[in-house]
Amino acid sequence: MDLKEIQNLIKFVAKSGTSEVKLETDDFKITIKTGPTGATTVQQLVTAPATQLPAATVVPIEVPQAQESKAPAPTAEDSKYITIKSPIIGTFYRRPSPDKPLFVEVGQSISDGDILCVIEAMKLFNEIESEITGKIVKVLVDDSSPVEFDQPLFLVDPS
Repeated sequence: MDLKEIQNLIKFVAKSGTSEVKLETDDFKITIKTGPTGATTVQQLVTAPATQLPAATVVPIEVPQAQESKAPAPTAEDSKYITIKSPIIGTFYRRPSPDKPLFVEVGQSISDGDILCVIEAMKLFNEIESEITGKIVKVLVDDSSPVEFDQPLFLVDPS
């Protein structure tokens, strides 16, 4: 595993939010730990082939905390709206299947219990229902795109 692959692994772990990842092969062992401050420590143990004397190297690397999600910052005009957020990680779909109409469109009135979208997680399609009554003002996520936990999906005008 070269330095570029290790750096990509560190970035992936920092973005995923996991606290510890261990990777072990015949040639090396890597442990990546993320602390409460968001700093990541990497320890790499490299062992030489059996024909040479065993050698070990521990390399601590500090990685800055992953940036916040790229959700748009709420503006003063958006503050009067209620944000419906993703309850799970997965792939966001606005329609039940490609040949079916959208669950909801901008300007459409919704009520408590209406299905707004589906999020596919591990080959399971989870229907996301509205918990409020109002009017869809904005769809914040593109169809068939990945979403994170607590990522804003819709803006709803409750009035």
